[in-house]
Amino acid sequence: MFTSARWRCAQSLTKSSVQWTDSIPTFLLPAFSRPAASRTFTTTAPCQSKIGSAPLSVPQGVTFQVIAPSSAKARGSRAQAMSTVNIKGPLGELSMEIPPYVNIAQDQKAGGPTLTIQDPTDAKQKSMWGTTRAYLQNHILGVSEGHSAILSFVGVGFRASVEDTATTVKSEYPGQKFVNLKVGYSHPVELGIPKGVTASTPQPTRLLLEGPEKEVVMQFAAKIRKWREPEPYKGKGIFVNGETIKLKNKRAGGK
Repeated sequence: MFTSARWRCAQSLTKSSVQWTDSIPTFLLPAFSRPAASRTFTTTAPCQSKIGSAPLSVPQGVTFQVIAPSSAKARGSRAQAMSTVNIKGPLGELSMEIPPYVNIAQDQKAGGPTLTIQDPTDAKQKSMWGTTRAYLQNHILGVSEGHSAILSFVGVGFRASVEDTATTVKSEYPGQKFVNLKVGYSHPVELGIPKGVTASTPQPTRLLLEGPEKEVVMQFAAKIRKWREPEPYKGKGIFVNGETIKLKNKRAGGK
């Protein structure tokens, strides 16, 4: 009799304690009374670089050679020695230093040299993976076919010519030619053509730049364009490679 009474009292206490704890907010309860939250981890593979993992396409007549750094140079400097890639073709020869964490494998099954990095989780290595591959592919295309930029001069009296001599600038190397711009200034605008770049004018309002190194060609084209950037009201300026600009309506007056 007494046992059953004690049992009923214990049951009533436990029920009341459960109801009391349920009414308290969860953030006030002790940490050990809360159920452990289950964590889910993804099992998908890390995203690889679509540009960096693509094999390089080396056409016939182009030699692609990777030169390892010399041991004497590696001992003398604290920085990691970088290997050099020499690319030679019918239009010239270019070389480029490769970061030490980028590896180049001559895989015939893949169709050309492939690039890999040491740590795929490192952000810097992942960013330079595709950049290095893009530079190498541009060099391969430059020594085989070449890079070009066409500049169009839009404006009354705007034109360009290629001259053998200049009066305002000095030559940087023997046989250097100069581009003479007439784009609305009272003084002559003369620019020396970089080494390895050839310039021609098929029309007075057209300037053609050609060269094996894409970075040098486009940098010189940007330097010329800076003298008369396209403006959006009359559409006048120097346009590079089919560049277009959206014209704005002129204001009738007032602010």
